[in-house]
Amino acid sequence: MTTNLASTRPIVIAPPFTLETAIQKVRMAEDGWNSRDPHRVALAYTEDSVWRNRSEFIIGRDAIVKFLTGKWDRELDYRLTKSLWAFTDNRIAVRFQYEWHDAADNWFRSYGNELWEFDEQGLMRRREASINDVPIHKSDRKFFWPAPGPRPADHPGISEIQ
Repeated sequence: MTTNLASTRPIVIAPPFTLETAIQKVRMAEDGWNSRDPHRVALAYTEDSVWRNRSEFIIGRDAIVKFLTGKWDRELDYRLTKSLWAFTDNRIAVRFQYEWHDAADNWFRSYGNELWEFDEQGLMRRREASINDVPIHKSDRKFFWPAPGPRPADHPGISEIQ
């Protein structure tokens, strides 16, 4: 069975960004990552996209799929929130938090910042992420919604949660 690429590729917003389109781009990225579907997420990046994720360096969609598959195999019950920090014509900076647990049911909240650069078609060609993991008690979790899936519009994001 073949997949129709047009039906699986996310809607792409191309630069130059406005405040409204930058906010939309961030929310679309959050929704994509919350799907926990590595193939779907990878379609938002150029074929030769370059990533720095913590201390890992990843190049290309195939490597992105491999990386995300491993990530979501280890980071269980993953739920992510992203927030626009700043933007220019073809770049966006975000801050994010996500919660997850390992196979031993140890919970973490991961805090980070990302720098994104897009090509003319709106695909991300560069992503640099700095992330810190903080152990938390399960009772200290903040992100509750059915997952995988997008954060509901009425569920607080980073700005509303302390």
